[in-house]
Amino acid sequence: MSEQVKRDRRRFFGVAAASLAAARSAMSGSSAAAQPRKSADLPKIKRGTHISFASLKQIDAGVLNIGYAEAGPTDGPVAILLHGWPYDIYSFVDVAPLLASAGYRVIVPYVRGYGTTRFSSGETFRNGQPTAVALDTIALMDALKIEKATLAGFDWGARTADIVAALWPERCRALVSVSGYLIGSQESGKMPLPPNAELQWWYQFYFATERGRAGYDKYRHDFSRLIWQLASPKWNFDDATFDRSAAAFDNPDHVAIVIHNYRWRQGLADGERKYDDLEKRLTESPVITVPTITMEGDANGAPHPDSSAYAKKFSGKYSHRNITGGIGHNLPQEAPQAFAEAVIDVGEG
Repeated sequence: MSEQVKRDRRRFFGVAAASLAAARSAMSGSSAAAQPRKSADLPKIKRGTHISFASLKQIDAGVLNIGYAEAGPTDGPVAILLHGWPYDIYSFVDVAPLLASAGYRVIVPYVRGYGTTRFSSGETFRNGQPTAVALDTIALMDALKIEKATLAGFDWGARTADIVAALWPERCRALVSVSGYLIGSQESGKMPLPPNAELQWWYQFYFATERGRAGYDKYRHDFSRLIWQLASPKWNFDDATFDRSAAAFDNPDHVAIVIHNYRWRQGLADGERKYDDLEKRLTESPVITVPTITMEGDANGAPHPDSSAYAKKFSGKYSHRNITGGIGHNLPQEAPQAFAEAVIDVGEG
């Protein structure tokens, strides 16, 4: 066989192999989709191993142009990881590559008012009520043509994941929720708490005032750093770790979204009437039926319920995990191995 023929054969088979790989990649959710590895097979990493995402993207979704990180094969089962306040997508910077190595397609969006996520119109009301934030996740899934995903989050992200699982269970394959069942309502927010519990919500009262809004706007980085320290008292994060996330708070809508969220919870700000029916359903504290793992760090300094208070709110396959070792509120970033294992294990449920 001549050298030219050999080269032509190699070129043909190379193109054929690339075409087959591309076809398989396009068949998201099909029988050709990659099968995820077990959590026991994950490589062992320490927090802080990664400092960046390989792929950052933008997409129009609902009223937003959403910025998000993506990792893993496009034909793998989808995991959407949701951050809270005052954090950002870097809470999952170590989790995402772990899940990607296990065969998951990982999507990590910036919440409205954070990072590169922007409202498509300057006329849109800057609404921070939890239902609106939850619908952003549905809009993102629709834009990415994702029918069903495992949702996993903490703080605002856990509340968002809980709401989606409760109201749209057909879109939620499984759920990982740090601090458990966080669905609330304006009605429940009116109920007074014991003084020690009220003290833990000091910033909510601060945000209820115009001085608080102006103070958060002026000192948003200092304020957020203080929350990190109080919520995770045993996490000795360095300046570089905080600064990577703090850049997300420079979003032009950040203050408006944060202030509206907390004022809405206290009944001090109106939401939008188009969400009234959904809010009424959430007022009834709906049971979540999808497979769920709830988690809690042993050093969470932020307000959070005891796991015994919400266990019965999950009627599907359910378990709770206490994560030890001085783990605070930002559990995915402080204990990425445990968080990634939970996402994989719940997906097997």
